[in-house]
Amino acid sequence: MATKKMNVLVYSGNGSTTESVRHCLYTLRRLLSPSYAVIPVTSDIIIKEPWFSTCALLVFPGGADLGYCRSLNGEGNRRISRYVNAGGSYLGFCAGGYYGSARCEFEVDDPKMAVVGNRELGFFPGVCRGLAFEGFKYASEAGARPADIRIHKEHFESVKDDLPDTFKSYYNGGGVFVDAKKLEDRDVQILASYTEDLHINSGEGEAAVVYRKVGEGHVVLTGPHPEFAPQNLHNIPSLPSYKSVIDDITVTDATRQSFMRLILQKLGLQVNEQEQAVPSLSRLHLTSHNLAEVSGLLAGWSEILTVVDGDEYLKGENDVFRIEKEGTAWSVRELKRAVSAVSVKLPTLADVTGKDAEQKESAGEEMKDKEKKPKTKEEEIQECVEYTTTKSADQILDYDKIVKVIVPHEKELPSTKETPFHHEAFYANLRHYHTKLRNPAASFGRHLMYGEVVTSTNTLLEKNPSLLRNLPSGFTLTAMTQIAGRGRGGNVWIAPPGAMMFSTVLHHSFALSQSAPVIFIQYLAALAIVQGVKGYAPGYDKIPIKLKWPNDIYAHLPGSSNNPVVKIGGILVNSSYSGSTYDIVCGIGLNLSNALPTTSLNLLAGAQSPPLKAFTPEKLLASILAHFEALYSTFCQNGFSREMEGEYYDNWLHTNQIVTLESEGGVKARIKGITRDWGLLLAEELGWEDRPTGRLVTLQSDSNSFDFFRGLVRRKV
Repeated sequence: MATKKMNVLVYSGNGSTTESVRHCLYTLRRLLSPSYAVIPVTSDIIIKEPWFSTCALLVFPGGADLGYCRSLNGEGNRRISRYVNAGGSYLGFCAGGYYGSARCEFEVDDPKMAVVGNRELGFFPGVCRGLAFEGFKYASEAGARPADIRIHKEHFESVKDDLPDTFKSYYNGGGVFVDAKKLEDRDVQILASYTEDLHINSGEGEAAVVYRKVGEGHVVLTGPHPEFAPQNLHNIPSLPSYKSVIDDITVTDATRQSFMRLILQKLGLQVNEQEQAVPSLSRLHLTSHNLAEVSGLLAGWSEILTVVDGDEYLKGENDVFRIEKEGTAWSVRELKRAVSAVSVKLPTLADVTGKDAEQKESAGEEMKDKEKKPKTKEEEIQECVEYTTTKSADQILDYDKIVKVIVPHEKELPSTKETPFHHEAFYANLRHYHTKLRNPAASFGRHLMYGEVVTSTNTLLEKNPSLLRNLPSGFTLTAMTQIAGRGRGGNVWIAPPGAMMFSTVLHHSFALSQSAPVIFIQYLAALAIVQGVKGYAPGYDKIPIKLKWPNDIYAHLPGSSNNPVVKIGGILVNSSYSGSTYDIVCGIGLNLSNALPTTSLNLLAGAQSPPLKAFTPEKLLASILAHFEALYSTFCQNGFSREMEGEYYDNWLHTNQIVTLESEGGVKARIKGITRDWGLLLAEELGWEDRPTGRLVTLQSDSNSFDFFRGLVRRKV
């Protein structure tokens, strides 16, 4: 059973630099979203997780390749080689280029900087030698330059006639692929070459970017950084020449983008014709079924609000929220006022660099003193305000520093001109489903916060416990686009427009957890999705969705002869303990109308006979929340009942599935179900000819990962 390769994994572990990873994520997401999910991964994931079957491209960014060797030599590199030879693709930028070659020779004649040695991957069957251009310094941009790169168009398909032959690429410490021209008989192609005099002997070819077919897979290695976009490079006052580097790269940026598209296409990926800009964060609209309750909710926040320059802010542990009065907007004039107010109180780099040496030293000491002294809450808010008002959406952003704006609606619900989400339709459907299911409390969805574009619904709630503790059970935050969504194991991903994401708050008492353990919340959420979809309206019970243990939603692809299943949703439950209560955030993401990267609920609905009408986000959200509350109420009273257990099995993919248990030494076992006391996966060990040995094995969901397509239960890291 095959699955679509939809993940692009960017290594972010030991040896990589934060900036290089950020540049990779920024450029690859703009060129590949929404067809692929571009995700940062660690060495532990590469070594221990079942990532092969869904990975379309593995990327190693800039940094120091010795760190890559320390973390991945041995098992990690064996897995990478096996992945590529079996048809995978590898892209290595700068340090990733050194790392992907058979041998690295870096500053051989400099005893302080020399890095020399063979490399295990050996995708380029020769030496990557650096520096291509002298001047490199670790942790510095002093050696950065705009390297002139000539594109070898003959090695690409579908090259546009008007594409220039050369462009300027950011360069800082990369190598040359020595004698690449002589290695053509070993399937090496030079995709781009340096045009300028080089610092070292490059042999024949002056190769800056190379390609090689390895087994059934594809590899591209680079010396320069064509993934670095000039808008993400900023002037450095201590390096006056750096501005000219940025200016030179900017002039040929369109060619750089085209070259990146050609590289990705060469690696077998589907690439956007135009870069997909990451959308700006939108306002968060706070509403309630009874609008008077919005005022009560705000009143409950009074103790955690801070007033700065006349505006009310909620300073959470991870995010800063500004409370905006209904009917107003944070205008350009107000932004300028905020920046002006902040600039009076905060020193800027320009202030320091404009002084003479003595003043610099004094200012430096003063800044050190301020760094030692903890910032006040007001100062932290002011810094976020300044960051928000001086950054462009077209740059790499630290979204934790962007001020999020909450608009409380105390008098009337937002109009469809303010948001594409129809609040009146949501609350009408919520009332309908709650009444139908006879929910006595009817709290799930009663308070709603909606943002068209957010970082992550789970992060905004779970990472700000001071806010979370002041939200009622059933409070739900929903969005249509997430630009820093969170998955299991710390993965970060972008949820494109057309998805439906929401997170619901539950305050589950410790006493109650003895008979209704928190671990079952993820199973209740999974059942709520199934019930919410199938109970949406008459006829929707035929929608072919299934559950994958412990927290994924799958669907049978319509019109396929071999009846494959693909992932269309996931669940992420985070819990923290405060006082006598577990504060739980249950996050759910579903492909509602976005066909990529897999399929969507609306495609499934349209494929029915006769075709069903498309789901609307307002009605589907209401249906899932009402079913979730009904399940949760029963769970609190009776625990995970046999009726719930039976329905869960009716909808999951694993009945009698034979798997390999990594945590048990690789033994084979047959899945029997989940335990009703603590929600553990229950498997029966198999021996000769798959006969039961009589030994039962239980596995925790938080400690194990289920690769359904390979029948493998792996230890989580």
